[in-house]
Amino acid sequence: MYFNEKLQKLRKEKGLSQEALAEMLGVSRQAISKWESGQTYPETDKLILISEIFGVTVDSLLKDETSQPDSGNTGYTPYWPRRGVAFEYKSKRTLFGLPLVHVHFGFGIKKAKGIIAIGIVAQGLVSIGIVSIGLLSIGLLGLGLFGLGLFSVGLLLAAGVVAIGAFSVGTIAIGIISLGAVSIGMYSIGAFASATRVAIGDHAYAPIAVGRVAEGLWVFLDTSTAKDFSTVNSDAVRRAILAEFPNTWNWVVNFVTWFLR
Repeated sequence: MYFNEKLQKLRKEKGLSQEALAEMLGVSRQAISKWESGQTYPETDKLILISEIFGVTVDSLLKDETSQPDSGNTGYTPYWPRRGVAFEYKSKRTLFGLPLVHVHFGFGIKKAKGIIAIGIVAQGLVSIGIVSIGLLSIGLLGLGLFGLGLFSVGLLLAAGVVAIGAFSVGTIAIGIISLGAVSIGMYSIGAFASATRVAIGDHAYAPIAVGRVAEGLWVFLDTSTAKDFSTVNSDAVRRAILAEFPNTWNWVVNFVTWFLR
């Protein structure tokens, strides 16, 4: 058995793709493909790394004989956590050409792409990762129809320390309807609220402003000692919204004035 055949056999026995092995060795996938087709051979340092990965001797890789285990290869045990893929799973069942589940974790940038994707960089219908992109995205950076993360962007809903979305909830929230310590949007509710229509908060700035400090065309000051808006008439705020913005959806009016009750 020649080197190229041994390499391909060992790689498949470990369940590694050409991409995964290339990443571990610090080479391109094309380089692995050329090695396995017998077009080229790896350099000495790469041969040593290959022997460490698969726990075989360098001699047995090069000689036309069956690869022999290297019992003295102490580099093999720590190699995986140091360089390689810690864990990868792809379900055989697919949908729309994507695996139903793809999990990919380890050192470096490990990408997962599937209907359900979990990885360092995850892309899927449901994605969980440091960077996640999908219909429902959960991660340090979440981008999707529904985004949850330290920094999240969601077309419909975003929740995070910094949240940007149609409906956003966060320390800093930016959206059509936004709730946060600092809230910016069309309808904003927060400690500091700035809006193009209605703002409710300790400091409120909008055409219709409700707060302890408020500036706008319609101003409703909260003078309650409990800071609970008990001195603000919610029905008066409702009438102001409908007078200034008559086409406002009823559920939006109800949602905004609910905070004043």
